[in-house]
Amino acid sequence: PILNPVLGSPEPWPGVLFGRHPNGEKRLTYSYGFEILGTNEQDFNFTTGERDRRTFYVAALPGQVTFDTTDSLLDPTQGFRCGETIAEASLGSGTQIYGRGLLEGTAYFQVDDVIIIAGRTRVGSIAGADRELIAPSRRYYAGGGGSVRGFGYQELGPKDIEDRPIGGRSLVEAAAEVRYRFGDYGIVGFVDAGQVYTSSTPGFDNLRYGVGIGGRFYTNFGPLRVDVATPINRQPGESRVSVYI
Repeated sequence: PILNPVLGSPEPWPGVLFGRHPNGEKRLTYSYGFEILGTNEQDFNFTTGERDRRTFYVAALPGQVTFDTTDSLLDPTQGFRCGETIAEASLGSGTQIYGRGLLEGTAYFQVDDVIIIAGRTRVGSIAGADRELIAPSRRYYAGGGGSVRGFGYQELGPKDIEDRPIGGRSLVEAAAEVRYRFGDYGIVGFVDAGQVYTSSTPGFDNLRYGVGIGGRFYTNFGPLRVDVATPINRQPGESRVSVYI
């Protein structure tokens, strides 16, 4: 158990340091664990030009550290939140040892009682193994409602010859929103950007952008959202309009 410096009593993992929010939530939290995974997945083989089914074995040591000064976990209006996830130091198929990390930050600025500006960034990297030796489910993908709006689910990044996503070893995402709230309802305008890369270091080039508008209904357990977005410089095969609920 971890000794809680505020309450002076033991509490189970994950731990907490440096006190709590004014609303009682933890400011600095961390977690760690151990994972053993066997997974059978389809992956595209560029040598044969076909999709093969392969079995991957992963032993992981996931860990996460998060620092949060926001005023709410579900509906923040001010403060910032940043965290680093060391998702794997893994022994995969072919005895490849690799690391998988993800750094994410969000910030909120309350202009007045009804207008809030929000932003989010996310950078991820997998180092130490070639992409084909990493299980497809452990690679990075981008696109969709929780990623880059304006694009379909996992639509960004490397694809096979049949135009299906195959994932990458690095990731960049960013988003900016302006939120206007009136009573239990709200309107949001946003711009999202992101891309997935084959290299372990994100190149920050060839970024794709999406813009849109959304509606919010604020409940006592968190906001419900409906977003409508379109890609900038739309490419063949991409939808003109995407809706996220």
